[in-house]
Amino acid sequence: MTDTNLLQGPIHAVHVELGATFAPFGGWEMPVSYAGTVAEHQAVRGTVGLFDVSHLGKATVRGAGAKDFVNSALTNDLGRIRPGKAQYTLCCQADGGVIDDLIAYYVSDDEIFLVPNAANTAAVVAELRKVAPAGITVTDEHREYAVFAVQGPKSAEVLTALGLPTELEYMAYADAVWDGRPVRVCRTGYTGEHGYELLPRWADGADLFRALTEQVRAAGGQPAGLGARDTLRTEMGYPLHGHELSLEISPVQARAGWAVGWKKPEFWGKEALAKEKAEGPRRLLMGLKALDRGVLRQGQNVLRDGVPVGVTTSGTFSPSLKVGIALALLDTDANLIPGDEVEVDVRGRRLRCEVVKPPFVEARTA
Repeated sequence: MTDTNLLQGPIHAVHVELGATFAPFGGWEMPVSYAGTVAEHQAVRGTVGLFDVSHLGKATVRGAGAKDFVNSALTNDLGRIRPGKAQYTLCCQADGGVIDDLIAYYVSDDEIFLVPNAANTAAVVAELRKVAPAGITVTDEHREYAVFAVQGPKSAEVLTALGLPTELEYMAYADAVWDGRPVRVCRTGYTGEHGYELLPRWADGADLFRALTEQVRAAGGQPAGLGARDTLRTEMGYPLHGHELSLEISPVQARAGWAVGWKKPEFWGKEALAKEKAEGPRRLLMGLKALDRGVLRQGQNVLRDGVPVGVTTSGTFSPSLKVGIALALLDTDANLIPGDEVEVDVRGRRLRCEVVKPPFVEARTA
């Protein structure tokens, strides 16, 4: 898409009011920052930040046996959770490549609500529709709901001020009411901090976001854009589709095997992934922490003794560590372990880095 036909979320006007700067992402015009990425990052780590991620997809699978159908398709095992819980999972193709990673909300045995990535929603819906048995419908509801993320140590304080539930287990959700309007609240997020994701109706989004902004500011926090979202998730080693996961990068390579129900009788890509797991992947995701001054980016070659041993998949400056960090797919036959030193080719300059196992900072999701 060109900038002239980018999609806009339900509260674009609110972002303009707040002075956001925008950039295209996944076909949508998204707020990148308001007060600056570093300040917004630090607000999430120290107090609380508020994100609009309404570009994320939404889809519902309904009908008798919907849970079993979804469980036969996506990697993770819905049998591990119960209604009222959510689960990180993956939609793979037969060769093990990742069509998308997404969150599945277990509403009931006959209803599963899915939140895929923005650019991949249509593909996930199409793949499920292809093989959905009679009586099961797969409905694309991309513009039916907004999605807001309240993240940070004071996130519960913000929700409590609005009368929304906070005493939820990690990855559990509750259907609540705010100002007489429905909103689904889930104890999850993409920052490594204690936080919540809220799904109001699309038309109710602006009112709720304004109310959240007021309480976030009262708690000493601020709205945050995709810039801070990226630095926060990179510090945690969380994958972003198109970077750490893709049609060419499997869950085994991305260290996402924990999101695969290996003992399930079936899921898309099971045979290929089981074979890769048994034989060992040819490359594996690791972290890199810069030992020299410099900022790492995606697509840079990783070298050991001048020999290429991998490539960076994401890179940024870590506001928490005050150094450059990256995620990288490293060749397993290079036998690199945490503590080893490598070099990254940054536009012809060799930047020394230490190999680390993510996360770069401690998670505080509990």
